[in-house]
Amino acid sequence: MKKTKNLCSPAHALYLKRRRRENIAVQAARAGLLLLLLGVWELVARLELADPFIISSPSRIAKVIGSLAADGSLFYHIGTTLWETLAGFAVAVIAGTAIALLLWWSERARRVLEPYIVVLNALPKIALGPVIIVWFGAGAPSIVFMTVLVSIIVATMHMLEGFLSTDKNKMLLLASMGAGRRQMLTKLVLPSALPAFIGMLKISVGMAWIGSIMGEYIASKAGLGYLIVYGGQVFRLDLVMAATAILCLLAAGMYALVALAEKLLLRRR
Repeated sequence: MKKTKNLCSPAHALYLKRRRRENIAVQAARAGLLLLLLGVWELVARLELADPFIISSPSRIAKVIGSLAADGSLFYHIGTTLWETLAGFAVAVIAGTAIALLLWWSERARRVLEPYIVVLNALPKIALGPVIIVWFGAGAPSIVFMTVLVSIIVATMHMLEGFLSTDKNKMLLLASMGAGRRQMLTKLVLPSALPAFIGMLKISVGMAWIGSIMGEYIASKAGLGYLIVYGGQVFRLDLVMAATAILCLLAAGMYALVALAEKLLLRRR
């Protein structure tokens, strides 16, 4: 039996063609804007319209990155920060989702703990830095804990909001059909919270990077945050800007992976 292909109408084909052109135009505009900004930055530094020592320049940043790569320290520092960030991200996402599930399951627990969650979210986490160092020592465990501390409350609140926003009419319908709490969770609440979960992942990416760099500011002997602190202390601003640029690339790459996972999950859904 021959397989038949789904043929779209001419109008729909024209619409898809326009969408592809629009996407290409947007991507080209993004790349052009980035190149323009880098070019202006380089020109300002070369013409010394601003002090190159203060603002650095793309060429100087590239030179620093090249020197770090040549002596092998670049990949060591990137690996250190990336491991700390991914570990804290994974723990925060898993624990935050589990806590949100428990709070959704028990309304009494949610009413008791909600004020404390709000207070913890508003607490400046960096104020706990000295305490964290005493607890875990100056090293990777402290940085991972700081990453989790910064990310977990946001993850919990975002997922709890997603669970609670489940359509009440559908829940009443399942209840009228004799469905229990567990069945409601697996058949309705979790599937409907998938967009909230994806949104939580996107937010947690940024929070995890913030937490890991904060932790490296406080207690680290390696990592991109360490390079930023060290560069500021010895007035090597090119090093500071180079580490910051690498952070931007890594954060963008991690966000792109989450966006790709979103497309795959929504396609399967």
